[in-house]
Amino acid sequence: MADTKPKIVRRSQRVAFMDTDKTGSTPKYERMTGFTTMTNSKEPKEYSRQYVDEDAERSDVVGYAPSIEFSYDRHTNTPVHDRLSEIHDKELLGDDAHVDIVSVDLFTEDEQNRCKATKRTYAVIPDTDGDGTDAMIYSGTFKSVSEIEEGYATSEDKWKTATYTAGAVPEAKSQQSSGSDS
Repeated sequence: MADTKPKIVRRSQRVAFMDTDKTGSTPKYERMTGFTTMTNSKEPKEYSRQYVDEDAERSDVVGYAPSIEFSYDRHTNTPVHDRLSEIHDKELLGDDAHVDIVSVDLFTEDEQNRCKATKRTYAVIPDTDGDGTDAMIYSGTFKSVSEIEEGYATSEDKWKTATYTAGAVPEAKSQQSSGSDS
């Protein structure tokens, strides 16, 4: 019998992977490690109005401007940190400051080790570096430049890297029942 008792989702069970491929061929999604902050903000856009024949105002969400505030302790030989620090240090502009990030919910893992995931392209908006005396800390904001894409992710190295596939998670293959077809 499956365990249906509610369990709290730990923050460490939603992990992010960034495409670090520089050739533009096959994406290489590497785990975003060493981050002390990765706070997602939906930043909804509202349409509010009050009709003359009503006492209360109405509001509708008409759009979103998602962003993720981040900060990380800079580590060497870490492709994600190398890419983000390059954007920050060289003050890159436009498409040169875009990154693809896949967010994976490890708590949704199925029997075939597939997890629900989303992918989006973000502009890296640098803020500060050098804050603190113990580590070189970089901070900024990822601001969305694309629609969110739903899919699923798999990993063959205990989630150090991930493979992302767009679309719904395929149904698990069930074993054929014994007996003959009529």
